[in-house]
Amino acid sequence: MSMDGGRLTGPDDVVRVLSDVGYLADRALATSVFLAAHLEQPLLLEGEAGVGKTEVARALAGALDARLIRLQCHEGIDLHHAVYDWDYGRQLLAIRAAESGAEARELYGREFLLQRPLLEALEHDGPTVLLIDEIDRADDEFEAFLLEFLSDFAISIPELGTVTARRRPLVVLTSNRTRELHDALKRRCLYHWLDYPTQEREAAIVRARLPEAPEAVVQRVCAAVSLLRGEELYKLPGVGETLVWARALLALDEDTDLQETLGVALKVREDIDRVVATGVLADA
Repeated sequence: MSMDGGRLTGPDDVVRVLSDVGYLADRALATSVFLAAHLEQPLLLEGEAGVGKTEVARALAGALDARLIRLQCHEGIDLHHAVYDWDYGRQLLAIRAAESGAEARELYGREFLLQRPLLEALEHDGPTVLLIDEIDRADDEFEAFLLEFLSDFAISIPELGTVTARRRPLVVLTSNRTRELHDALKRRCLYHWLDYPTQEREAAIVRARLPEAPEAVVQRVCAAVSLLRGEELYKLPGVGETLVWARALLALDEDTDLQETLGVALKVREDIDRVVATGVLADA
């Protein structure tokens, strides 16, 4: 029962395999990923929304030829959303069939069990990357359950017994830090803070993702995004917005006034009004 660290020989190898699938990781992130796989510990990625935390897990799954299983956390998430549930509709049909003379079936057998992401990750036979996205949106009770799950990689189902991981997944947790996570969960994980990329690295990301983009477009968009991130805005543009902005200029004229396309990069009216009023992109 092991993660897929055997395929990764070191941080440089992580940089290489992620680059092959279009994700440009720096040395610090690559080191964290390698250690998470090698030490068989979950990796907790924190950072502002849009810096590429979720994309790390997607890229890892692609690089390792692994199945990506994603658990999107939200307020009120519980075991029925995260682990398993019962197919009550099919159970009801089985009861009615038995009342009509059909052979009775065990209502809490495997055939009526619905896999949710955590159980699916435990039972998948091949290599798996388990993404637990935005754990900071879940409540304290679910966080406590998750701590136990990550310690044992096993789940107890009262009607069926304990299910243990067939092959331990590589686990990536993400947090936008809307609240502080408990120390117990943090101690269970390796930690990495993911920041916005430098202008140079972001330009490299755009080149990798949009090789058809002229260099002038790449430089113009990345410089504009760098200027926006220096402003006091409600929501700073992420890497995803940078890529879409570059694509927008490809669809239009690359000399288009950037202020005419601010809705691509900024998603709050007050932010757009502020940028227009200050003229920060007037010469961009």
